Amino acid sequence: MLNSYSGFRLFFRLALLLTLFMCVGALLGHIAIVTLLGTIGLLAWHYRQITRLNFWLWKDKKLTPPQGQGSWEGVFNGIYRLQGKNRRRVGQLATLLARFRQGAEALPDAAVVLDAELNILWCNKLAQLILGFVWPQDSGQRIDNLIRHPDFSDYLKKADFKEPLEMPSPVSDKRLLEIRLMIYGDRQLLLIARDITRIHQLEGMRKDFVANVSHELKTPLTVLQGYLEIMQSMEEDDSPNQKPLSLMQQQTLRMQSMVEQLLALSRIEDAVDIDLSKTVNMKLMMDILKEEAKALAGDEYTLAFNCEAGLNAHGSEIQLRSACSNLISNALRYTAPGGVITVTWRSVATGGLFSVKDTGVGIAPQHINRLTERFYRVDDARSSKTGGTGLGLAIAKHALSHHHSELNVTSEYGKGSTFSFIIPLHLLDRQ
Repeated sequence: MLNSYSGFRLFFRLALLLTLFMCVGALLGHIAIVTLLGTIGLLAWHYRQITRLNFWLWKDKKLTPPQGQGSWEGVFNGIYRLQGKNRRRVGQLATLLARFRQGAEALPDAAVVLDAELNILWCNKLAQLILGFVWPQDSGQRIDNLIRHPDFSDYLKKADFKEPLEMPSPVSDKRLLEIRLMIYGDRQLLLIARDITRIHQLEGMRKDFVANVSHELKTPLTVLQGYLEIMQSMEEDDSPNQKPLSLMQQQTLRMQSMVEQLLALSRIEDAVDIDLSKTVNMKLMMDILKEEAKALAGDEYTLAFNCEAGLNAHGSEIQLRSACSNLISNALRYTAPGGVITVTWRSVATGGLFSVKDTGVGIAPQHINRLTERFYRVDDARSSKTGGTGLGLAIAKHALSHHHSELNVTSEYGKGSTFSFIIPLHLLDRQ
């Protein structure tokens, strides 16, 4: 069965009409005139259908098309069918967009969609609250015209969005925001702003609490240690009180060490800006570290120190020495007697490499990422025996972050570990 809207069917209808016109013309004796008049009438009829279609498409508000006739019935019905599909697609897109906006409004962070020119395309209500936007009046505005903080302008100019930016809220200086920019699609950007005021306050309270408590503990621990020493001296060597007094003295020393490390960590955290123009004599510092390591190791370990001559660093000598000292003491603490500790300071392609390699127990892979957390210890039982506090690597991490470096750990369980960091080239001084 032929489709009523097929090309062959339409051609057949046209040929039938022309044949009819010619037959009527033959009966009247004027074939050409009758055929011409019939053709003109047919064109007028088609023009009438085009006029009806044009009126329905542009002026008529009805959704249903006019009743088509002949070959135009398929055209009217086809357009109506396409319109129905488009309406359904628009409805689906509108529903999807509404769901997206509802989801974006439910976000706990401010969200702003930007185009390639940093013009605002859309923002949620939270962005209006903490960034001070007025919607929809601010639609199409450049975001740096609305957020005029110099740090934010520099952040946009650098176009390096790997790290977030912390800045005061444009609405209130008492609010601290963390801003992230993410590129997606065709050079579009998504700005996420999070209110971290409470987190910042809690972090400050934690630092103050640790610093104050550590400071207050120093005096009672010193007094306790002094009295324990007096009590030990008053007892005979074979007295049954000597053992508990000795254990108490060991734990007091351990607590004193922990307090000192907490104070050191607080000082390093508070020293946000350090003078990176000062030169640190690494050869002299390595000699001091070598003497300290010998005192800790005694005759139980083999120590090897390798220092490249004339390679110095810029920064805080106290912080760098603290980081290096903690790495060395950590290696001694977790290496069995008879082990080998190798300490190296040398130049590499990316800067100056400091490394501490040991032949100790090693570290399982699941623990490596958490080593620099405060008080985190792989084995609490072993740490209590060796006197570890779980603060040494945290101190090293913060000290190195001030020198644009980070701690790297490679280890194989049961075979030893290597703790290292690289001082970047712009903080090196070669002589």
